[in-house]
Amino acid sequence: MAIRYADAQPGEDALIAQINTTPLVDVMLVLLIIFLITIPVVNSTIAVTLPREQNQRVDAQQENVIITVDAQGTTYWFDTPLPDRAALVELLQKIAAMQPQPEVHIRSDVRAEYASVGRVVLAAQQAGVARIGFLTEPPGR
Repeated sequence: MAIRYADAQPGEDALIAQINTTPLVDVMLVLLIIFLITIPVVNSTIAVTLPREQNQRVDAQQENVIITVDAQGTTYWFDTPLPDRAALVELLQKIAAMQPQPEVHIRSDVRAEYASVGRVVLAAQQAGVARIGFLTEPPGR
C-alpha cells in the first residue's frame, strides 16, 4: 500500500520519502525510564554496614605570619619593625612550637638585597618553621 501526497495526481503513486521517527522516540523514552529506575537498584545490591562519622569540631586554621623586608633591609613582623635578628628568631621559635604550625610568608621589596631576605629564611629554618612562602605581585595583563 502506497501513501499518496495530497497534491499527487490521480493514478500517480508518490511515496513518502521521510522516516517516521515517532516510534523511535517512544522507544528511546521508555528505555530511558527503565534505565533511570534500574540504575539505583544495581548500585546498591550488596549489603554492607558503613562506618559512622563522628562530627568533630575543627579549629580554624592559624593565621599566616607575614614578615616584610623593605628596600633598606629592615625586617618587620606584620607591621612592627624588629630591632635585630635575635628578636626574629625568638618570634619564629614561638611560631614553630604551635600546632598546627602557621605558614610564614615573606614579603620583600624588589630593591632589597638578597642577603636580607636570606637572613629571614635562615632564621625560619633554624627556628624549625616547616612552611615558608614568598609573596609576589601577580603578573600584569
